[in-house]
Amino acid sequence: MIKIAPSILSADFANLERDVRRVSCADYLHVDVMDGAFVPNLSIGVPVVNSLRKCTGLPLDVHLMIEKPARYIEAFAKAGASLLSVHLEADHPTGIAQALELMERHGVKKAVALRPITKAQAVLPYLQQLDMVLVMTVEPGFGGQAFLPEQLDTIRQVRALIERYNPACLLEVDGGITAKTAPLAVQAGANVLVAGSAVYGADDPAAAIAALRAAELTP
Repeated sequence: MIKIAPSILSADFANLERDVRRVSCADYLHVDVMDGAFVPNLSIGVPVVNSLRKCTGLPLDVHLMIEKPARYIEAFAKAGASLLSVHLEADHPTGIAQALELMERHGVKKAVALRPITKAQAVLPYLQQLDMVLVMTVEPGFGGQAFLPEQLDTIRQVRALIERYNPACLLEVDGGITAKTAPLAVQAGANVLVAGSAVYGADDPAAAIAALRAAELTP
């Protein structure tokens, strides 16, 4: 079954606990962390993840859009992150390897993320130890962007690598996911969909989540 991870970047931050509870039927809660350096925007940090952990039982899928992410792995793990994804573009390979090692040490599931500029093959040095690969279908940093259809090729290529080297690894897609683009991502090989506006912009978030899960049934 396709897993859905609503992004709280599209939630009402004045009513965050309410909006988290509105998506309790989801599979993950996607938490975008931005540092204003790796991406031009700023968002939430460790204290908010700690608060989220207290008000939901959903796994916290924490997407670190920050430079040199190894510096913060322990803090986010202790705050309650279930899975951490680090961008391959955010540090040298030794720094990415260190971040993954720290995730292992602190019992957090491990993921790497790829911007649209990054080739699928960049995951190969890490793939066998990963729980998830995140392919961005927009340029990271802002919500509400349109899906980049050229990223479907990257999704297909990452899926082929996963099937060859680590079939248990999940493939997550983030950016511009709607009822129209979700089937395209699923057909290309995604099995976890991050959705912000498509969920929180709907009158009935639970129904929107169900519609996105049905993407795997769309011919």
